[in-house]
Amino acid sequence: MPPRAKFNAPQLPLERTQTNTAYTLKLLPCPRLVDRHAGTYVLPARAVLHLDASLPRDTVILPVAERLKAAAHQIGSELELVSGPPKHPLLAIRAAQGGNAPKRLGGYTLRIDGKGILIQYFDEEGLRASVATMRQLMREFGRRLPHLIIRDYPDFAKRGVMLDISRGKVPRLETLMELVSHLADFKINEFQLYTEHTFAYRNYEPVWRGWGAITGEEILKLDAFCRQLGVELVPNQNSFGHLRYWLNYPPLHKLAETDKPWPDHGGSFLRYPSTLAPEHPGTIPFLRELYDELLPHFTSNRINVGCDETWDLGRGQSKSLCEKRGKGRVYVDFLKKIYTETSSRKKQMMFWGDIILHHPELVRELPKDLVALNWGYEANHPFDREAGVFAKSKVPFYVCPGTSTWMTLLGRHDNAYANLQLAAEVGNKHGAIGYLNTDWGDGGHPQPLAVSYLPFILGAAVSWCAQTFNEAHLVPVVNRDVFEDQTGRVGQAANALGFAHRKFKYTAPNITPFGAVIAAPRPEDRELFCRDGLKYYARISAKHIQAALEEVEAQRSVLHRSAPKTRAADVLATELDFAARMAAQSCKYMLWQQALAVGKTGQASILAKRGIAELRQLDEEFDAYWPARNKGSTKTSSMFLKWRVEDYRRGTLHFPPEVAAMERQYPANDVPEGE
Repeated sequence: MPPRAKFNAPQLPLERTQTNTAYTLKLLPCPRLVDRHAGTYVLPARAVLHLDASLPRDTVILPVAERLKAAAHQIGSELELVSGPPKHPLLAIRAAQGGNAPKRLGGYTLRIDGKGILIQYFDEEGLRASVATMRQLMREFGRRLPHLIIRDYPDFAKRGVMLDISRGKVPRLETLMELVSHLADFKINEFQLYTEHTFAYRNYEPVWRGWGAITGEEILKLDAFCRQLGVELVPNQNSFGHLRYWLNYPPLHKLAETDKPWPDHGGSFLRYPSTLAPEHPGTIPFLRELYDELLPHFTSNRINVGCDETWDLGRGQSKSLCEKRGKGRVYVDFLKKIYTETSSRKKQMMFWGDIILHHPELVRELPKDLVALNWGYEANHPFDREAGVFAKSKVPFYVCPGTSTWMTLLGRHDNAYANLQLAAEVGNKHGAIGYLNTDWGDGGHPQPLAVSYLPFILGAAVSWCAQTFNEAHLVPVVNRDVFEDQTGRVGQAANALGFAHRKFKYTAPNITPFGAVIAAPRPEDRELFCRDGLKYYARISAKHIQAALEEVEAQRSVLHRSAPKTRAADVLATELDFAARMAAQSCKYMLWQQALAVGKTGQASILAKRGIAELRQLDEEFDAYWPARNKGSTKTSSMFLKWRVEDYRRGTLHFPPEVAAMERQYPANDVPEGE
């Protein structure tokens, strides 16, 4: 545990328990129906697993068996895989298609009694889901498994996670495989890597150089790994907006809608050219080139083309066209051109639905075989109204909530948990075909994956069966299966840290002072993300800043008393501690600002000296930690540590109290993914 691994509200489950009624199975997702009986079955030390030989060998039989064998080995049982006749003197686990399995996609029945373990599944996904349940039962009970019957199937056919790899952090292949392996244990069956410019396109190395771009070979390996786990790796390449680093490349300047940055919201930040000019003759050939290189690395028959937040549309090359035909019409016409390109490559197109929702009269024109992605990240996001628009127009759609980890360092778990459950509720109501939990990296993506696991698993649970989700299971299950800490303290601290921001008594959309203060851009850069971070000192009292700092330090103390069982789990605990240390610096920096504001120069000098030493230490450790988990360098992710050192040395405020205290109001419909 740190610093040991130092780097150089829902309804209760529908469970009928006939014995020991005080005990509830700690499973996530919570099964749709659990009928528990008296007695236990002891899995023998040597036992046989039978799988039907008609199943695909390389993508189902062998990987499914390996998952069960690995879990059994951890509890002292060695499983041998057999096919052929389903009879063997050591038979302990048998899986067969049909029987009493619910006739639903992903449906399965799991029976454990005195004779052994019988799995009956509707389809291959049902088999994989039953294996995920069995692995959790083995972790919870060891070899002595309770007699029970579970009947289960999912609410959403597609249950996914999307990880941003374009804002400063591109994880190593090993890191991604570790994540996908955990997600599969919670019945996630779709994974996307949000990509703007961080795929290593052969003709565009100047665009991605220095970012640690993911290569085609890595995608091939990740795709094969995902297939073995029953997870569809969906290609994701933004294709309209969010292309700032592409359009900053001189040979592509001509494809930009606008030719220079422009001030937004009264000049508080700049928007940089990031949207393709839809009518430029080179735009579609550029996208064709990207698709032709990217798509062959994936076996998925779908592609997420993004097309969200096209802020500059109508401000440059398409200005007269938008004035003549309407911005919505120009947007939809270009969307249809992209659809033609993806369809010709036999890929179903997915796209973010935020822009088309501003023009609901055009939704009915969308092809009925594309998929709209209805995203929103606040606890009160109007999913009900927006999902209703897609449902009424018979356009297939996903609901896409988020983990609320970006620009927070520690998470906003109160907001995330509500947002994730709301999306599941509304998606079920309006017939969404999928659920995609998004994890963004705005502001340089300094938050570690460890912070996202609780909202990842909550999203997996409510997208499988929202009705039976029991939030009381979340921390102990994630602690058992991800953080692997027998003391329970890593999960406890991870959850508490995600609520610690409430001590500030200050809220803002998609952000917390923990994440925004330390990562605030230099005012002269006029960058968008975390832009108000240097002003929060005038909006939050010293008492509340101190309370937030004390809460972080209290949870760090909890972390230090934990005992992760494996190296991988130890890394996650260390990541959490490192994020907490950075969040604590936000509090200390605000206290320094407040001392300057009231003329306490002596106190400010002491705080600055201490802050410089601690930030330098963090910067050194960040550089040492990075290569173990990520590609590239920390250049695009942690420059803010040096900026804050510069601030301490300068010894002056960027914004005086009377300016910093002023709250700006921004239009509700003008909120980027992480802002």
